[in-house]
Parts: sequence; C-alpha cells; structure tokens
Amino acid sequence: METTKSINKASFRQLSFDQRMEFLQEQFDLTDEEVDNLSGRNSMPIQVAENLIENAIGYFSIPLGVATHFRIDGRDMLIPMAVEETSIIAAASATAKWVKNSGHIVTGLIGNLIIGQIQIPHVENPSRGRAILEANRQGLIDLANAFLPGLAQRGGGVRDIVVRELERPDGVGKMLVLHVLCDPCDAMGANLINQVCEALKPKVEELTGEAVGLCILSNLVDGKLAVAEVVIEDIDSAAGYGIQEAALFAKADPYRAATHNKGVLNGIDPIVIATGNDWRAVEAGVHAYAARSGKYQPITDWKMNGKNLVGRIEVPLALGTVGGVTRLHPTARTALKILGVEHAGELARICAAVGLVQNLGALKALSTVGIVKGHMSLHAANLALAAGCKLEEIPIVRNRLAEILKTEKHIGVTRAREVLEEIRRSAVNKRMKIDRVQ
Repeated sequence: METTKSINKASFRQLSFDQRMEFLQEQFDLTDEEVDNLSGRNSMPIQVAENLIENAIGYFSIPLGVATHFRIDGRDMLIPMAVEETSIIAAASATAKWVKNSGHIVTGLIGNLIIGQIQIPHVENPSRGRAILEANRQGLIDLANAFLPGLAQRGGGVRDIVVRELERPDGVGKMLVLHVLCDPCDAMGANLINQVCEALKPKVEELTGEAVGLCILSNLVDGKLAVAEVVIEDIDSAAGYGIQEAALFAKADPYRAATHNKGVLNGIDPIVIATGNDWRAVEAGVHAYAARSGKYQPITDWKMNGKNLVGRIEVPLALGTVGGVTRLHPTARTALKILGVEHAGELARICAAVGLVQNLGALKALSTVGIVKGHMSLHAANLALAAGCKLEEIPIVRNRLAEILKTEKHIGVTRAREVLEEIRRSAVNKRMKIDRVQ
C-alpha cells in the first residue's frame, strides 16, 4: 500500500471508493468499525442523537471527504473535511499541490487563553468597584482554580482576571466586566469557563456590593490565535500581483471582505465539523476579530515579496480534541486519527493553514480564469443530479458538460437536461439498432 506521501502524488479521487477506504485503513491503522463508521455502513444509533440534542428525530448527513497534497510544517497529511459545497475539497487539494511543489506552509500559535465574562450591569461607583476587584484579583484567580482542580493538575486553569469599564449604550452610567482568562488545555472550554464564571458570581457580588448580570464565555478568543504563513516561490508576476490586488480590494471594501472571509471559512469550517467542534462559535469569533478595528477587514493578507508571494492568516480558534461531541461522535474521533493530532493547538494550526490555502485558491481563480469557470466544471455533477439523472447516468452527463464548458462560458440545469435527453435518445437508438440486427 502506498504511503500518504506517494498517494498525494497520485490522484486520490481516481481511486474507487473501496480503494480509498482500503488505503485509509492501512495508512492510519483504522479498525473495521472505524472504516464502517466513515463509509456510512454503520448507521449512528438514535440513542447517540438523543444524548446530544433534544427532540431528536434522526440525522442529516453531510458528505465527508479528504483534501490531499497538504504538507504543513513539513508533514504530509490528509485533511478530513465535512462539507456539502461543490469544489471546496477539489480546490483545497489543487492549491495545496501548488504550494507543496512551489513553496511551503508554516504555522504557529499566539496564546492559549479563552475568555469568560462576568458583567456588573449597573455600578454606582465604577472606580471604587474596579479598585476592589483589582485588589482581590489573586483571590478570585485562586477561587476559580479551586473550582477546576482537574484542569489545574493538567497544567491549565485560570491565568488572570482583567477588569474592564464600559459605557452603557443607553447612556445611563457604566458597567464593569471581568474577563476571566483561562487555559483550557485540549478542551474547547465553553462549559468549564461558563461554570467558573457562575462559581465566581457570589464572591464578586460580596466584594462589590453590586448585582452581577451575565456570566458567559466570549467567542472572540483573541487570546488564543492560530497563525499560518504560505509562501509561493518565484511565482508568475502577473498571477502574484493579481492575488495581491485581490487582497487589497478586500481591505478597502467590507462587502468584498465578507466574501473573502467566507472563502477562508470554506477551508476551516469543514475540518471543525468533521472533528466535532463548534463551527458556529468559530464563525462568530472570526467575524468579530475581523471587525475589531471598527471596520470589517479580511483575516488574511497577501503580498509580493520580491519574486515570492507571501500570505498570512491570524485567526481566533477555540477548538477541542477532548470532551463533548469530539469524543462522543465516532466519525469525529476517526477524523482526528486521520489528521494525526492529539492536542487542540495542533488542530487549530491545521485549520488556519487550510483556511489560508483555500483563500489562495479562490483569489487565484478570481484574478485569472474567474470563479465561474472554476466552479462550473466541478458543479457539473450537481447539475446532472438536478437534471434528473439516474445514478449510472451522472458520470456520462458530467463528462459531457465538462466538454461543453471548454467552448461555452456557462452551463446550467437547462443545458444539463438537453444533454441528458440527447444521451437517452442515443441509448434508445442504439438499442433499436441492436434489436434490428438480431
């Protein structure tokens, strides 16, 4: 069986489904049960859903694939991605191959702190309240960590408490907000930080004599950033400056920046979903971080540096590799196994790298052939389904549409139906000729 490195040089998509599963099983030492979970042969017991959500009535399946050709920090890997949008995995794989052949990807982390907020909505004397809380800062930290003995033993826990003073939007005085900064180790940490904030509430009220309002985590985890850098060496000048110009457009215009960042999340979200993490929290944090300056901005930057194109991403990512759905969902566990990660920081770095590569692929398409041409060829299978193809007809119609796209700028459902009717007429005529011969 080929190694990950050699399979990436071939075309993973050209393998049959059974060959792909055989490769994954041998390459990543998957059990038969894990293979059956991935392939869908093992249906998820409804009892699992009953323990995850309320009023469970079944499951909504999303296709799970792997992006190939990724070499991140010098390590070749397959990237599990759960996504329904055509072209995402193909674009990620093609762009990763370009990067691997012409450059490199390096990643890192800045901080490991999530944020919990304890709000005092109405404060009679903000300066006095702030002084009291800051004077008792260490006592509050110790109390919080006493509530988390297991996390503290693993090297995590509350590291600091910061008091913020905010003007009330209604103009009626000020509010105080305590930021509880916690290292959750390899957990996403939402439940534990919420519990810590609730546990500190009585002490905060006792110290200040004020009523506490909300106790809740923040999804803007700007104390826990994943960073990645992509370098394409000796890039074609026109292509490089075209990508740089596309990045400048996103900086200038929030309408463009929103779609720019959606393209980044096309790479991040599918990994977050495949590993059982909270993609809604990730999206909220990313968009809030993009707007932290007061103007919504792109979360990636691309610049020409001599003959090289250099891209960078810095993004808040609070992910987990322990607890929650990540460990309850058998497919999420297998996805982590394929990624070869054990720690949340590793997972965050991979997500940042894939998001940056996905962004590069989109900007390259936009600044060269255009996004429609790139999407249409990969959208052909969807058009074939929409046209009413039977399963055995899909590859025939898809291939015919791909040929048509070489001479036509656009293909749609109407064109797909025409192709399907033509193919079916041809099949009928062929059968009639055979019958006449017989």
